[in-house]
Amino acid sequence: MKGLTKLTVVSLAVAAALPMMANADALVLSDTGTFTCDSATLTNIYDIQGAGDSSPLIASGSFESANEVTVKGIVTARSDSLYKGFFIQDMQGDNSPYTSDGIFVYLNKAAPDTIQPGTEVCVQGKVKENYGSTQIDLKDDQKLEVGVLGSAPAAVEFYVADGETLTQALERVEGMKVKLDAGSEMKVTRTFSFDYASYRNNMVLSHKAPLMKPTQVFMPNSADSIALAKANAVNQLFVESDFKAKNGEVPYFPDFNAETGYIRVGDQLTNLEGVIGYSYNSYRILATNTITAGDFIRVNDRTDAPTVAEMGDIRVASFNVLNFFNDAVGGDANPSNSNRGALTEDEMVLQRTKIVNALVAMNADVVGLMEIANNGFGELSALQNLVDALNAELTDDQAYRFVEIADADKYEGKYIGTDAITVGMLYRPARITLDGAAKVIATPEQHAAEGAQTREKDGVVEQSPSYDKFQRHSLVQTFSINDEKLTIVVNHLKSKGSGCIEDWADFNESGEPADLQGKCNSFRVSAAKVLGESLKDVEGDLLVIGDLNAYGKEDPVAVLTDYDASTTDHVIRTASWTTLDGKVYERAGSVIEKGYGLINLNTQAHGVDTYSYSYSGELGNLDHALGNASLAAKLVDIDDWHINSVESNLFEYGSKYTGDLIKSEGPFSASDHDPVIIALSYPAPVTPTPTPTPDPVQNSDGGSLGYFALMLLGALGLRRRS
Repeated sequence: MKGLTKLTVVSLAVAAALPMMANADALVLSDTGTFTCDSATLTNIYDIQGAGDSSPLIASGSFESANEVTVKGIVTARSDSLYKGFFIQDMQGDNSPYTSDGIFVYLNKAAPDTIQPGTEVCVQGKVKENYGSTQIDLKDDQKLEVGVLGSAPAAVEFYVADGETLTQALERVEGMKVKLDAGSEMKVTRTFSFDYASYRNNMVLSHKAPLMKPTQVFMPNSADSIALAKANAVNQLFVESDFKAKNGEVPYFPDFNAETGYIRVGDQLTNLEGVIGYSYNSYRILATNTITAGDFIRVNDRTDAPTVAEMGDIRVASFNVLNFFNDAVGGDANPSNSNRGALTEDEMVLQRTKIVNALVAMNADVVGLMEIANNGFGELSALQNLVDALNAELTDDQAYRFVEIADADKYEGKYIGTDAITVGMLYRPARITLDGAAKVIATPEQHAAEGAQTREKDGVVEQSPSYDKFQRHSLVQTFSINDEKLTIVVNHLKSKGSGCIEDWADFNESGEPADLQGKCNSFRVSAAKVLGESLKDVEGDLLVIGDLNAYGKEDPVAVLTDYDASTTDHVIRTASWTTLDGKVYERAGSVIEKGYGLINLNTQAHGVDTYSYSYSGELGNLDHALGNASLAAKLVDIDDWHINSVESNLFEYGSKYTGDLIKSEGPFSASDHDPVIIALSYPAPVTPTPTPTPDPVQNSDGGSLGYFALMLLGALGLRRRS
């Protein structure tokens, strides 16, 4: 019954009196009318749980047993908030690894104070599969007898056997108290952050390794991608506290802090104990102890700088800076006059400090920026604010300037496009030289009037609402480095969050599309097509960087790189109802036949399983570096510096949900995207050293006679051979 829907807790009044049951030997009333288990026929917990996904006592097609059962056990944990009841475990168990010895008792309210871990209890109620959770239901008739308080059962060490999934292993111990230790091989796949299903903060673990986004490593809709999505779905364990955590706190990890008590994706968790429950379509371990920083085995720990910071002749970085706005300190307005970033001066200064510290450590000669406020290039612009703070930490030969576009390319004489955020580019004039003026590549817009498209379901034809969608323009600048040309293009394509008309047509306006590429995929493909056409005749080396909002094997990246329709059944289409520079671009969209041949530098250097971003517990690259063949030949190395994607977002600059948590000025959690740094080889030209001509007057013998004699012998062919 697993995975049906969310567990909904509904408050019901507790019955005032306990009704008599038809099964007389199951229910016994004392002289005072209270429930007692004396003389009752007991059912073992492991017989209730059975070896399958649901209880064998529940008939097929039903969600509860026909009769009530009477059960004795030892309390292992209370749950006054998350589940509203308590967990009990059989005192002996059946020593079978296939059946659980524990079960949850549902009260629909906090248990009496007499119910504590170690207490022996006897309960009577029907067995229910409550949205996938096997439990004994006492919410109506509180048939509960509290016995003596003793020792709680020891936690059993959890493991996943060969040939079984994490979900199958968790089903074997549902309701039991377990311990996650080194042999459990449980890794953090999502750090402590907000879970929209349960609407609370928690953490997610997976077995052996963090989860990879299927479309990062496999083509969308491929058998491999579908298989990985299914495997990921059954490889998740949520770590819960009973009550919702306070802002900035991890209840089971009291030493949580930004400097020494951090949690990173990939860390292996040990020494955590808890009971296994099931709700909101997922298995959850309700922690019953606390852990320390030493209980996290760091697999890929923090580093002070990227590995490529000193490599190559020059370095280029791509960095999404998570809505760097300077509105809080009087910055200029953007076209939408909105602030997506820091709300106070303290937040803004902290964000800037973290970004600056990251940029200093990167040591890049060119930096492409995404999500910086689109408020121009003046003294009160976010660009100038950031550059001033950055240069204050550097020597003159390390200092940066920003690239500015021509006035004719500016929207309303000031902005790059119409969005509140834009892309930007910094460079070190002491290291690399501008070659010509910067340019803007306008990206397509989608404008579909109401009723522009129809869809049909169950014989009912519906007309679409109107759609007006935009994406950020791209910034192009050519540089000269040691007499060679390098053109860099900074991009930030449409996000995956809000839908386009294609999502509405496919009934995906409220959910994830079946191909797992997120919403507005075709719209991003349209932008990729425009980029490819605009850049196909660039002379010299070409490097396309930025947040493409597409994982490594998704359509927009495929269009810019190696897609070939003749070799696959996967069809890539552009969006419909698009305009470009105010003119109709594609009314119905088009099919892409072949990609534009750029090379994914990360894949070339490290394979497909690289990442710069984490979403919903899955890792992948949204931030890319794509080069033409001549540029790819100059690649020394490329590094996704994991300072953000694997860190908790509680360490970011925003203070709204972090309570009294002390933030760090270090680069970690400077953003939600990792910077990507590319080291390239551009050696200085080598000037040949001329071979000196012998002086006919001066020779080894001190005169000219020997020289002329040698010349004469040579002419006669009589020179002695060596």
